[in-house]
Amino acid sequence: MNQQIRRVLVRSIDDIRIERVPAPVPGDGELLVRTTLVGVCGSDTHAALGHHPFIDLPYHPGHEAVGVVIAAGENVEGFAAGDRVVIEPNISCGQCPQCRSGRYNICQELQVFGCQTPGAMADQFTVPSDRVHRIPEGMTDVAAALIEPLATPVHAVAKAGDLTGRSVVVLGAGPIGLLTLIAARHAGAGRIMVTDLMADKLNRALRLGADVALPADDPDLVTRAHAVLGGPVDVVFDCVAREQSMAQATDLVTKGGRIIVVGVGAAGSTPIRLDLVQDREIRVEGTLMYTAEDYRAAISLITLGAVDTSEIVTATYALEDAGDAFAASLDPQHVKVLVTLEGP
Repeated sequence: MNQQIRRVLVRSIDDIRIERVPAPVPGDGELLVRTTLVGVCGSDTHAALGHHPFIDLPYHPGHEAVGVVIAAGENVEGFAAGDRVVIEPNISCGQCPQCRSGRYNICQELQVFGCQTPGAMADQFTVPSDRVHRIPEGMTDVAAALIEPLATPVHAVAKAGDLTGRSVVVLGAGPIGLLTLIAARHAGAGRIMVTDLMADKLNRALRLGADVALPADDPDLVTRAHAVLGGPVDVVFDCVAREQSMAQATDLVTKGGRIIVVGVGAAGSTPIRLDLVQDREIRVEGTLMYTAEDYRAAISLITLGAVDTSEIVTATYALEDAGDAFAASLDPQHVKVLVTLEGP
């Protein structure tokens, strides 16, 4: 009888179940990987709630994946059984103008492993070998599980240009917001302010290096921010991407400044004051995922000890309790929730 594995299927936030399916077999150019840890992303919970504009239900989650290579298919070089790896989940066509220019994160045919294709929230999975990075010796699996989430802020911070000495606001202190704070601080930003609705997350941001942390629902937020930061700021990273946060970003940023949209907005329109964008020459720019360069930078940051995993990872669940993991990820008290698997 064929070996079977467990795999998580998400039909809705209230219908997350464990399937039993045949064990995967690596194809040409693929690796077979045993999962050790996989993160629950905000994109996962948005999808489970039916709010993600680009992930259709049902789906098989798991794009923040750490694992161990079991076997390699034909035409795979550079990897062997026992290698510890982390997945870079963007699957690109390699042919469109964006891919040819090196910006494959915005490939015209982009698919995301664990979003549009079956992911790693399973005992085993297969993945193209060019979507895999080896984990440095000595890095823990928990730290490695933060490489993918950190690569997104690393990419966003690079979009903002030289941050040396510049004032920064990060809207939202969820996992991406806190990791954006860390990436911006490492990039040499001057004073950094973080906002959030939760007092606990504001305190966490201060422990992670924010100079100022203010409640996102403070009616005098913009006035207070300008007072403590010495005026309008150079760069705002919107890690919330809602109408209120975009309005705040527009009021917080200086003339000629930048707003980097990091969060995934809901489908439909999010109003923005185009009159102010035009009059103040504000640059509003989106940022999507990452490239291998951002992964290497994220790995370097973690290796240097820039990320306190105890402040970011706040809960871990077994695969059988994936539904509880999703529920915990929705709890604003948590930051990053991981799902763990034991043994092959």
